Amino acid sequence: MLRFFAGVGSALLLVAAGFFIWQGLAQDEEDPLPEAPPARRGETSEARPPTPPAADERTREQRRFDRVDRDDDGRITLEEMLQPRQRPFQRLDTDHDGRLSFEEWAVRTRTKFSGADADRDGGLSRPEYATTAPPRRARQPNCNC
Repeated sequence: MLRFFAGVGSALLLVAAGFFIWQGLAQDEEDPLPEAPPARRGETSEARPPTPPAADERTREQRRFDRVDRDDDGRITLEEMLQPRQRPFQRLDTDHDGRLSFEEWAVRTRTKFSGADADRDGGLSRPEYATTAPPRRARQPNCNC
C-alpha cells in the first residue's frame, strides 16, 4: 500500500513540475506590448470616455404614481384609477349594460372548454385538458442588450 501512495505522490510531483516548466516557457515567449500611437495635435494622451446618461431621479413609486395620474395634477381620481380596467371590462360586457354577469365573465372559459372537448362528451380527458394550457412565452434575456 505504501508503494501505491509513493507512486501517486511522485506522479503528482511530475505533473506539477511539468506545469511550472510550461508556465515558465510561456512567460518567456510573450511579446512585449506595442507602444501607443503618438497623440494628435490638440489631443491629450488620455482619451476621456463619453459621459453616461443621467439616471432618473424619481423613485419606483413616483413613476408608478405618474403613470396613473393622467392629467398631471398631483392627484389620482377614481376615474384615473379605473381607466386601465375599463377596456378589459368592456370586452367582457357583451350586452353592454354596464354589468358583468357570470355568463359574460365565464364566456372565455366556456369557449376554451368547448374547443378542447374533441369527443363532445361533456368532459375533458388528460390529453384534451393539456390543449387548454396557455402558450409558453419565449424567455427574454435578463439584460437590456
